[in-house]
Amino acid sequence: MAEIGFYHLTRTDELAALPALLTRTLAAGEKALVLCGSVERVAAVDAALWRVEWLAHGTAKTPHPEWQPVFITAEQANPAAARFLFLLDGVAADFTDFARVFDLFDGNDEAAVAAARGRWTLAKAAGHAMSYWKQGEAGWAKAG
Repeated sequence: MAEIGFYHLTRTDELAALPALLTRTLAAGEKALVLCGSVERVAAVDAALWRVEWLAHGTAKTPHPEWQPVFITAEQANPAAARFLFLLDGVAADFTDFARVFDLFDGNDEAAVAAARGRWTLAKAAGHAMSYWKQGEAGWAKAG
């Protein structure tokens, strides 16, 4: 079973929050798969990771995806054999091959919050270890 963390974004968007979470992932010696809702979003995340905080990463257009510490995709393929999965844009995924899952969602969008609640319910019913993090003025706070 995967350890799934839901990250309720209230102060920044996913592109602003993602680099710090990925930096911690890489510091822990892990690889990350970032699953996006569209190929356009893959391009936006790709550009943001070079521009906002330089993080080595690749996409389907990058040679040797198996070497990439962070692989960004719109399809659930894991060529880098990452153990940490980051979900953006409300995408759902199969958690089977992942140790940790980070589900980032926009807390200022009621539809995104409702969809995240649905994903939480399904993951909890499947027996995954669950945690909930909310962005606050002082950073992330873990809630009950």
